[in-house]
Amino acid sequence: MRAKLKRKSFFVDESTLRRAKKALGVKTGAEVIRLSVERIAEMGEFWEFMKKSRRTLKPGSLQRS
Repeated sequence: MRAKLKRKSFFVDESTLRRAKKALGVKTGAEVIRLSVERIAEMGEFWEFMKKSRRTLKPGSLQRS
């Protein structure tokens, strides 16, 4: 399933964009923005899970996939 894309226009610091491009290993500015936003959203979900599961999980209760 492909993600629904929406066109946006904004200003970004060029040096920050270059650093992010190198860190993420992508070629275009559009890829940097898409991947960065996606990862931030995932981190938000992860930290929400961490807050909810705090002190409720017993050691060894999670299985690795």
